[in-house]
Amino acid sequence: MLELFIGLAVTIAVGYFIIKGYKPAGVLLTAGIVLLLITGVMGMKVLPDSINSTGNFVTDSLEYVKYMLQYRGGGLGLQIMLLCGFASYMTHIGANNVVVKQFSKPLSYIKSPYILLVAAYIVACLMSLAVSSATGLGVLLMATLFPMMTAMGISRPAAVAICASPAAIILSPTSGDVVVAAEKSGLPLHVFAVETVLPVSICAIIVMAAAAFFWNKYLDKKENIKMEKVDISEIEVKAPAYYAILPFMPIIGVFLFNGSTIKGLYLDIYTIVVLSIFIGALVDFITKRFKGKETLEDLEACYQGMADAFKGVVMLLVAAGVFAQGLMSIGAIDNLIGLAEAAGAGGFALMLLLTGLTVAAAIATGSGNAPFYAFVELAPALAGKMGLSPAFLIIPMLQASNLGRTISPVSGVIVATSGMGNVNPFEVVKRTSVPVICGLITVIIGTAVLVPMYA
Repeated sequence: MLELFIGLAVTIAVGYFIIKGYKPAGVLLTAGIVLLLITGVMGMKVLPDSINSTGNFVTDSLEYVKYMLQYRGGGLGLQIMLLCGFASYMTHIGANNVVVKQFSKPLSYIKSPYILLVAAYIVACLMSLAVSSATGLGVLLMATLFPMMTAMGISRPAAVAICASPAAIILSPTSGDVVVAAEKSGLPLHVFAVETVLPVSICAIIVMAAAAFFWNKYLDKKENIKMEKVDISEIEVKAPAYYAILPFMPIIGVFLFNGSTIKGLYLDIYTIVVLSIFIGALVDFITKRFKGKETLEDLEACYQGMADAFKGVVMLLVAAGVFAQGLMSIGAIDNLIGLAEAAGAGGFALMLLLTGLTVAAAIATGSGNAPFYAFVELAPALAGKMGLSPAFLIIPMLQASNLGRTISPVSGVIVATSGMGNVNPFEVVKRTSVPVICGLITVIIGTAVLVPMYA
């Protein structure tokens, strides 16, 4: 239990210093390295099995920082930089203003920005069917829907929270954790994902949308945030009307090339964004009557946006990853698993306990997959001992891991979206907290009603 208390103490310290105004990246990176060093002093393994040790726990701690720079900087970090660069480029050439101008006219008939907020949330949830990465989806929404939401009167914190929330509830039947959950439940994938999980997910999304409406309205009123739509007449539009399609190129590309829409052609999100930038530059080049020098100068805005993203977002993701590894290396997660194994509870109580532990681990580590993959191994054995249906235990754990990530100030999706929106991560978590709690309660009730408890 000592490891759990150490992890808890460091996590509380992280929250304290961030609230006090310390730079989150520095706080998380320092806390992560401290946890890794304590792990080494206690004689435990610092690095995961996939990374070779340097031979000393001190340098192993730094080796993991290097690994995260390579892994997140070159993978997810590159995706974020590309999307941020794309968003900056669209703003620079005037495409975003065209979008706002075009869409403001029909949307002006909707008087309440909060109804627009709910509509944006539903659209964002549907996007999760095409983009499986929570952080990737959040960044994509920040680059496309966020400018429109704020222009239509939705406050910045509320708009960021919407972009951070759609992956809180799983809809995609082919998501990696859904496949694992189906296997551990002993059910065919289509039965587990479509007939069992999907009805619970739809109920949760409806409840979360309603909660987002009332909760954001309450917070905006309490914090005296004025929900004022941008005066369309004041928007300066220099670009032609057809530029309105350009900011949505990544979304269109995801649906066309990131699945099976066009047979035999598959492009990942990185290539899709690069293609979108290329098309945007080509359209701009033709529109400006083939002024190549001016087009290339405009592209500098894209490169600057990528640089700003590395400084403000990617380094936060690296630091959050080091912190999560510190918590796992020191054994805090293993201790939580031990608590679950030692619990002599009834079926419903055991489900609540496993769900609660999964949420706690997801909040602490900022990861949705890691806690779920750790705890899901327990479910079949515990269910077998008590004669329970494994799915009864696993479905709430599956959803809880993603819901917990959505209220973690150190999770990739919260860090990335708050950084792009220039909003404090804790402000975003405050906005997502009540909808997530309502969603979690809905998941638990839905599971109890729709999923048989006993095998």
